[in-house]
Order: sequence, then structure tokens, then C-alpha cells
Amino acid sequence: MTEFHDVRFPVSLAFGASGGPNFTTEITQLSSGKERRNAPHALPKRKYNAIAGIKSTKQLSEIMQFFISRKGRLHSFRFSDPFDNTSCSIERTPSNLDQPLGFGDGETTEFQLVKLYGEQIRPITKPLEDSVLLAANGQAIEASEFRVSALTGIVIFAAPPTSGTVLTAGFSFDTVVRFDTDFLDMILEDFGAGQLQNLPMVELPYA
Repeated sequence: MTEFHDVRFPVSLAFGASGGPNFTTEITQLSSGKERRNAPHALPKRKYNAIAGIKSTKQLSEIMQFFISRKGRLHSFRFSDPFDNTSCSIERTPSNLDQPLGFGDGETTEFQLVKLYGEQIRPITKPLEDSVLLAANGQAIEASEFRVSALTGIVIFAAPPTSGTVLTAGFSFDTVVRFDTDFLDMILEDFGAGQLQNLPMVELPYA
């Protein structure tokens, strides 16, 4: 049975990882010469390769243990995307005004963390719990007034925000991925030195 393992791919091994968002676009060439294009999935499926961070036999041993524990492609896990892991742009520090969270109605206590990319809405389901900052009408909300599920990205308020309150959020987050191979191809280059031929990972955008 497949499971999500609430563990993070070692950050020290992710340095130098390559990858990014990947869309699947279906293109039909019409007899008129025009194209009909369709996107079957609303969200991109990010792809990564982390071979650049593996350079020593110690690191090979660490990644082998992690890979075997996930049983190759079977189980998903957390990955800190080096290009997109916060509520703001890569050169900034998250603030409680970064992203919309919702509007208070005097009754609702649960709100889903999201990140906007223009009009594209990405649910954030694996935040770093202690990183979440919130604001109501631009004023900081004390951490004692809410809690966050690190497994769903749902913010739960102790008391429902009053009607008309504008809620915003800032946070750091992980991306849910699985390995995209069942084979770990390792090379021993020299005493204490080694590398991987390939270490592909693919996002599970709805996990």
C-alpha cells in the first residue's frame, strides 16, 4: 500500500538540484493547419533531479538508506524545492501579508493555505508548521490564536474571525514528491568519493 512518509529529503543532499514546473499539453493538429491545445491537469507536476548534491560515499550511503526506506517509487515524501519553498519570491523573507488566506464570516474557523501564481491557485498542503505567520486586516495575529496542520496546510483558529476580516499569510513549505525510478545507479569513483547517475523525483500536486 502506498503511503506518504512525513520525512524530508535531506536538505544537504538537495543542493544543486535541478528542475521546475512541468505541464502536460495535449496538441491536436487540425486539417486547417491550426492547433487545438488542451491542458488535462490544472496544476503543473514539478520534476527534479538531485544528483548534483551527491559527491561522497557518505552521502551515497545516506541517500541509499533514504531510497530503500521509501521503496523506490512506492512512497512519497517531503522535498524542499530550492526555487519555490516560501510564500514570497526566492530573494525575500516571508511576511504575514504575502498570500491571501480568506475572509472572516464570524463562523468559519478553518482556512486552507494557498499560494497564487497570477490567477493560478496552488493549495499548500505541507507547510513548515512553525513558519506560518498570519495577519488580520494587516495586523499580526498571535501564534496562540491559531494552529496549523503540517499535513494538510489547514489553518484552524481558536475563534472564528469576525465578518469582513481580511486574512493573509506567509509561510515556508515543502513539496510532496516521490522518486521517479526504482533503481539507484551508484558509481564509486575513488576512496571516499562517489556519485549517482540519476536521481529523478516527481511532484504529486494533489497530495
